[in-house]
Amino acid sequence: MSEGTGHAQDVTTLLLAWGNGDESALDDLVPHVHAELRRIAQRAMARERNDHTLQPTALVNEVYLRMVDMKQVRWNNRAHFFALSARLMRRILVDLARARGYQKRGGGAPTLCLDDADAAMPVRPDEVVALDEALERLAAMDPRRSQVVELRFFGGLSVEETAEVLKVSRHTVMRDWTLARTWLFRELRRGTGPDPD
Repeated sequence: MSEGTGHAQDVTTLLLAWGNGDESALDDLVPHVHAELRRIAQRAMARERNDHTLQPTALVNEVYLRMVDMKQVRWNNRAHFFALSARLMRRILVDLARARGYQKRGGGAPTLCLDDADAAMPVRPDEVVALDEALERLAAMDPRRSQVVELRFFGGLSVEETAEVLKVSRHTVMRDWTLARTWLFRELRRGTGPDPD
């Protein structure tokens, strides 16, 4: 996501035009962002099971379709666009996992590993659903930490890219990533609801 300033300004200009109702701006925007969206989708799909029916290109296309239906989004910049794209990819993957009929928490505590966001380890659909639910709880308490996990795990963004999107330092992202992983690990092991203390 670290492209030249001119390119970033072009993308931001097109996003602002699209947000203001210029439908042709989306057609001009697609070539500027497609490669990055495909890279994010490939990283997200690398964690999916091998027989998954959705492919990275189809995931990107689904993101486009959902964005077209979003009328008058007030885009801040390209970082905002990629953050929303990662969120949409998360929603799509979670919806697909739920549609396959997996139980809310699966059979036992998920074995999901959040140690390395860049690791391409497969994730079971029940783990995706459990992580999504835990992220929703985390977002209610600490929205930024939830965004860090969403961008790194579902969006496949690096620490530097995540810092750019959230407009915080690399150190802040690393601290939030560490604390969020610890909290999520505890939540996923606990299963449902608060401790019975």
